[in-house]
Amino acid sequence: MSANYSLLVVDDEPDLRTLYELSLLREGYDVDSAGSVAEAWARLGERGYSAVITDMRLPDGNGIDLLRRLEAAGRPEKTIVITAYGSAENAVEALKAGAFDYLTKPVDLRQFRTVVASALGRPVAEAAAPRSPASGGRSGGTRPAATPPPVAEPLLPAMAALHPALQRLAGESPAMQQVRTLIERVARGMAPVMVQGESGTGKELVARALHEVSPRAAQPFVAVNCGAIPEQLLEAEFFGYRKGAFTGAVEDRPGFFQAAQGGTLFLDEIGDLPLAMQSKLLRAIQERSVRQIGATAELPVNVRIVSATHKDLAAEVQEGRFRQDLYYRLNVIQVRMPPLRERSGDLPLICDAVLARIARDAGVSPPPRLSAEALALLAHHAFPGNVRELENLLHRAVTLSGDELIQAADLGLGEDGGADSDWQAVEAAAAAAPPPAVPAGAVPLPGDLVAHLDAVERDIIIRALEQHRFNRTAAGSSLGLSLRQMRYRMARLGIQVAEHGPE
Repeated sequence: MSANYSLLVVDDEPDLRTLYELSLLREGYDVDSAGSVAEAWARLGERGYSAVITDMRLPDGNGIDLLRRLEAAGRPEKTIVITAYGSAENAVEALKAGAFDYLTKPVDLRQFRTVVASALGRPVAEAAAPRSPASGGRSGGTRPAATPPPVAEPLLPAMAALHPALQRLAGESPAMQQVRTLIERVARGMAPVMVQGESGTGKELVARALHEVSPRAAQPFVAVNCGAIPEQLLEAEFFGYRKGAFTGAVEDRPGFFQAAQGGTLFLDEIGDLPLAMQSKLLRAIQERSVRQIGATAELPVNVRIVSATHKDLAAEVQEGRFRQDLYYRLNVIQVRMPPLRERSGDLPLICDAVLARIARDAGVSPPPRLSAEALALLAHHAFPGNVRELENLLHRAVTLSGDELIQAADLGLGEDGGADSDWQAVEAAAAAAPPPAVPAGAVPLPGDLVAHLDAVERDIIIRALEQHRFNRTAAGSSLGLSLRQMRYRMARLGIQVAEHGPE
């Protein structure tokens, strides 16, 4: 069954090269070898391979050089890099250069075979089980830790060709297109991914998309909220425990790592983990094995780690609240999920998707729609709670509105930014009352306050840009705005200027 796979082993030490070759030949692979970058490239010129396994240090270069040449040539081979023990910098560099995975010296041959099988898309149990009786597969008592993914909503034709998991990331803004492109690029590998974004932006949707687009899609996706587990239970929940390990341990119980075997482990709000647990998590990631509480032997695990946080982990590292070595292990590839205020153009599409889901869950057809006034009101809301806040607003609006068309009053975005004011009573009282007298010389009130404020803001921003020679950073700073806030306001107000000078 493995004979269809051809592998190229690149190492300048003959003894190690022979060891790797023999280990792979016993698995039934077709194996070639090379002792340098030049020799490896010559071999690659003669034929294609399923995967390339290369040492980091070679006489005429290093494994990264070979990876980059493969990438530049558009070669399809998966790559695995073998690096010096404890060299986290080399491992991170290899993953960023496109390596599927890496191994540290001295290489554990059982782990070596498992990683190769995973790179080739072979079931890991098929490659590792005969030589790893301790792993024994997942216990039949493993609890169902994963929840089914949400159902995709109706989308615009431009997104219809995307994978269903990517379709759930609604939006056609450049920011969302970049997120989907990055997910497609990194899904095939093993590199840890950090999803950064404010609360409510949809970080778990990104993690699920990474899993479902990857070769691991048929295996479990286990989501863990690190901030919701009591500190004294963290080790038992992550690594599992054996019967009799402590009072109340009446049976063996697998942890999150075992439950996600072969699949993806999503660690949400990773920044909330206490330092003691961070150290244990780091070891599990480095060694690719866990030890259950009460057990004497470690169990090998094969999971891809995707983590997420709303915190600035680099700042947390500086403050001593997050381990620097764990940060570097987790933050190999970063996916930033933009807040809703930075992609207000996606609002109609997101609203349609949310309303379609609400209607489907309630058994209502056709789904309700937003009036133009309601959509305009939402477009001017800051949404500190992002998409989660929008979903709550629309749930409330559907409940309050008895009509298919949701009006602005149904959204409850009155005084206090969301208090449940009686809009109809306010409007009726305003209509019945006589118009107030305007003092002589006073500026008349605008007929459209939102449009008036937009015009004033637009004028101020244009003047600031002109004063600072169209340098957005300097202009924004003079107004107390960050560059990101400046870009957001310029995009919302339709201000387009040529680039002048550095920012």
